[in-house]
Amino acid sequence: MTIASLLEPITGQPGPARLTHAADWLQGRTLYGGASALVAYTMAVRAFSGLPPLRAGQIAFVAPVGEEIELKAEIIRQGRNVTQVRSEILSEGRVALTAFWLFGEGREANAVHPSGLPEDWPGPPDDNETVTHQFAPAFVAKNFELRHGQPKGADRGATVRRWARLIEAHDLDPVSTLVLMGDVMPPGAMRAMQRQGPISSINWSFNVLDPESRSREGWYLAENASQHADAGYSSERLRLWDADGRQVLDGIQCVAVFG
Repeated sequence: MTIASLLEPITGQPGPARLTHAADWLQGRTLYGGASALVAYTMAVRAFSGLPPLRAGQIAFVAPVGEEIELKAEIIRQGRNVTQVRSEILSEGRVALTAFWLFGEGREANAVHPSGLPEDWPGPPDDNETVTHQFAPAFVAKNFELRHGQPKGADRGATVRRWARLIEAHDLDPVSTLVLMGDVMPPGAMRAMQRQGPISSINWSFNVLDPESRSREGWYLAENASQHADAGYSSERLRLWDADGRQVLDGIQCVAVFG
């Protein structure tokens, strides 16, 4: 089922909504993090038209998000260049996700310091083999095509990196695509776990480096890297690059590691 079908019930008006096609995006008993973040982002931009481009988002995954939800959005502050919006998803009357969005008009650049290629650049998607979905969650197999993004046999440390793109043809705007795809990789801490066990994203904070990104054929190189894991939590860095190696999203995340 298309991502447009998932987002169709979101009108921008506060109140209840029924995500009738949530099943195709479930990760366990909750919506996949990128999909639930996209629901909150879509609520914000449909509630307040004419917003500047998104520059940053801060998201707290509080509780499971399912089919029956309630949506809220409010402008916290609107200045000459920057507008800050909060949107929330409620389930059974309680907050399940809260998000804070920073929208900002572009201005003439004073500081210019472009990010570089990732270490061990794998080359374009066509140069890499397709990844099977043998161990991936069902929503990944239904919605994403993956290709390898790290050399086979190399020491990958606590980093997971893959080329990814949506299987379906879609008409998502560039920022919505980045929000949906920015959390698609499993935590890098999975490569450091001593035994198998469940994991759960707790939050996600990211900066949009290019709100007009339209990567060739929809491919993005997605990376999750554990910066530190201990005491049941992992601090992760999440990044996206386009097919030409330009970084377009930079984020951090706290992940609970069980087992």
